[in-house]
Amino acid sequence: MAIVTPLEIGSSGRRRLALASPATLEPIGDIEVHTAADVSAAVDRAQKAQVDWGVLPVSERARFMVAALEVLLERQEDILSTVTLETGKPRTEALQMEVFAVGDALNYYANNAEQILKTEKRKLHGLIRLMKRLRIVYRPLGVVAVISPWNGPFVLAINPAIQALMAGNAVILKPSEVAPFSGLLAGEIFAQAGLPEGLFQVLTGDGETGAALCKAGVDKVTFTGSVETGRKVAVSCAEQLIPCTLELGGNDAMIVCDDVNLDYAAAGAVAGAFMNTGQYCCGTERVYVVDSVADAFTEKVVGRVAELRQGVRGEFDVGAIFWPRQLEIIEEHVADARERGAKILTGGRRNPDLDGFFYEPTVLTDVDHSMKIMQHETFGPVLPIMRVANEEEAIELANDSAYGLGGCVWTRDNRKGIKIAQRMESGSVCVNDMTMTYGIQEAPFGGRKASGIGQVNGEAGLRGYCHAEPIVVDRRRGKMSASRYPYRAKSDAGLQKLMKLLWGTSLGRWLF
Repeated sequence: MAIVTPLEIGSSGRRRLALASPATLEPIGDIEVHTAADVSAAVDRAQKAQVDWGVLPVSERARFMVAALEVLLERQEDILSTVTLETGKPRTEALQMEVFAVGDALNYYANNAEQILKTEKRKLHGLIRLMKRLRIVYRPLGVVAVISPWNGPFVLAINPAIQALMAGNAVILKPSEVAPFSGLLAGEIFAQAGLPEGLFQVLTGDGETGAALCKAGVDKVTFTGSVETGRKVAVSCAEQLIPCTLELGGNDAMIVCDDVNLDYAAAGAVAGAFMNTGQYCCGTERVYVVDSVADAFTEKVVGRVAELRQGVRGEFDVGAIFWPRQLEIIEEHVADARERGAKILTGGRRNPDLDGFFYEPTVLTDVDHSMKIMQHETFGPVLPIMRVANEEEAIELANDSAYGLGGCVWTRDNRKGIKIAQRMESGSVCVNDMTMTYGIQEAPFGGRKASGIGQVNGEAGLRGYCHAEPIVVDRRRGKMSASRYPYRAKSDAGLQKLMKLLWGTSLGRWLF
């Protein structure tokens, strides 16, 4: 939702916000801002609902995810119309990013969560294995708060909720006030799937509601959004000694090697930079291309960008900027680059033919790291291309960033691509594709540096909504405890001899 306008306080005593489409500027609804008292009541309901849900077998929880998947398939058009109305993104992107991705997540965790969360019997090392047995039990945390952003308003609301629910938790979702209706739709889908009442709740509102939720007695917070707000969430969680997962955006680098397939790399750069109008956390924000192929690569990129269609209705490729503040940041970054000597090859302005918040697909060259566009997250349909002498310089510049979320490497040699990827200071790297790690359910996704804390998705993400509880069982049913006291010098000498036997020789270290 691009435009958020305060309204008069309603009969409930809550503030209200009016919302308008970023593409057409037409009003599309309004929401209540839930208060701290509303949040407290929701947490109380969630805690009560979680008790029975937390002891339910994972296979039983999976049945509700399958039911939600069936509802998702039935209500595709509702989701598509809601997402496109709120964001102005192309229908195809809404279908791929919001509907297909959520369907894949529901199916994946319904089929795999039981295996991932099953109690593990761990083999112990050395002499301890003769005395003890160890098992790890994955227990739910309790109530998880999910605070979701506006750029993927359905998928980024429901995907972490799926994982938290499958792990046995209750979930309270606070969607962005810029795009709240997709979050409310997620609540409808789970309710229609028969999820027990109170287990998944949606609270609308702005930063006031989100801050209250972080402090309301939840057991974990999952936040996706800006670095500035993420720091506030982290501080709030630290004060309460509760865990948080923060996915805070990035400034992803693309490295183009001299042996690259130029057609594929150019296509990957355009897709990475302009998908979702450039408004996704692991979008391609910087390109470093080896000098010997820079001219040819840039020419192919510009040719592909010229074919992109920007619009509101029907078939188009690039949509609107989701809210006014983001458009201001894009304009600020491009203006700064121009003033510092960058050359604009395409775009570089608001689209004069469209009434909403549209910025033309833009390609820049002659950029350097003195420019905001190379140092900060632009989060828009802008692609800066910087030529470098060689791959070593590309790696150095790619790592010269406060962010570290995603990145990609393009080369005909996959082994070389992997070696370069291993040297990039990034949460994940794709070789010969735009950054798409988030869409691979088995892959943990998260950032380094200012790009966040923790990971979502896969085993790491699912288990991150649990406490991994070690249960240690004495094989001799407690007999050893009877001989602990009193302490004796003779026993100390015996232990020292045992240590020498265990670790004092290569044979002992190998055996034990």
